Amino acid sequence: MSLSTDLFDYDLPPRLIAQVPAARRDQSRLLVVDRAGHTLAHHTFADLPQFLRMGDTLFRNNAAVLPARLHAQRPTGGAVECFLLRATEDERIWRCLVKPGKKLPVGTTFAPAGGAFTGEIVAKEEDGSALVRFATPGDESIAAVANRLGSVPLPPYIERDDESHRTEDLARYQTVYADPARQVAVAAPTAGLHFTPELLATLAAQGVHTADITLHVGLGTFKPIATDTVEAHAIHRETYELPIATQRVLFPPLAGRRVAVGTTSVRSIEHFLSTHRAPLERTHSAEADTFLYPPATFRGVDALITNFHQPRSTLLCLVASFLAPGSTRGIAWLKDIYAEAIARDYRFFSYGDAMLIL
Repeated sequence: MSLSTDLFDYDLPPRLIAQVPAARRDQSRLLVVDRAGHTLAHHTFADLPQFLRMGDTLFRNNAAVLPARLHAQRPTGGAVECFLLRATEDERIWRCLVKPGKKLPVGTTFAPAGGAFTGEIVAKEEDGSALVRFATPGDESIAAVANRLGSVPLPPYIERDDESHRTEDLARYQTVYADPARQVAVAAPTAGLHFTPELLATLAAQGVHTADITLHVGLGTFKPIATDTVEAHAIHRETYELPIATQRVLFPPLAGRRVAVGTTSVRSIEHFLSTHRAPLERTHSAEADTFLYPPATFRGVDALITNFHQPRSTLLCLVASFLAPGSTRGIAWLKDIYAEAIARDYRFFSYGDAMLIL
C-alpha cells in the first residue's frame, strides 16, 4: 500500500514559526509523549531529567555548523551569494550553491570587498551546485574565512533582513557540545539546541551517559517531499561517522534506553544497524540513505528527542513511524499531537520547542 504525501501535511499559523531562540536554551517547551500510555504532558526542556534514568544513553550529533554563506561581487559589480556545502579532496575546491546561478557560468570569478578571498566557478553540476576554486591571501582556508565573515546558514523560514542577529545566531544555531574540529554541517542538529552545560551535568550526575555521532547535516534535510507518494521520494544522503565507543553502546547487554537526540542521530544509528550485527574495531564512516516512514521499525532507538518539523517532510515521516513502529497508526496520532501543539502555541521548526517520545 502506497502512502500519500498528503497524509503528512498540516496547516501551521506562520506566527508559530520561531524566528529567534528561547531566551535560555533549556526554557524551550517540551511536549512529552508516552507511547505505552498514549498520553501527552506539557513541560519545559529543563524538566528532561525527570524522564531519563540511570543507565540511559543520549546519542547526540556533535557536528558543528559552518557559517557557510559568503557574500561577494563579480568584477562587473553584480552581487554573488556563495553557500559552501562541502570540500572536495582538493581543499581549495568546494561544492557550493551560487546565486544568481544562471548568470554565473564556468569561469566566473567573484570576491568580497577587502579581498578576503577570490572564487572561480570551475564546473557546474547536474544537481544545480557548482565547484568553486578559492584563493586566499596567505593560503588561509576558506573555512577560516567563513568563520570570520560568513553568515549563519539559517533555514529559509527564519527571516533575517540584515546581520543584526549574527552574533546571537552564531552562538545559538550551534549545540553546546558541537566539536569545533567537526565543522561539517550546513544546518544545525536542532534537537540538541535545547541542552545547556548545566543540564548535561545534571544528567551525568544521575547516571545518564552520552555517545557521540557525527552526521554531516546537509541542505537535503529541508527538502520537502515533492512526489505524490512517500515511497517515490528519493531520500538525500548524508555522511556519518560512528566512533568505536558509540558502536559498542548500541549492542546488548544494555543497562538502559538508547535515546536519540534528533532525527540525524536516528538515521545514523538505523543505517549502521541495518548492515552490522556487532561493533567494529574502527570508526565507521558511511552515507546514510535510510528513509524511515510508516510502517518502519527501529533496531537501535528506544526514545527520541526531536523538534516540530515542516509539513510534507521526511522528518515528519520518521516521527510518525517512531510513534507506532511496525504500523501506520502513528500518522493519525502525529496529526493529533501537532494539533495539540498548535492549539497550545508551541513554537515550531529549528528555533522552536521540542518533543520527547518515550
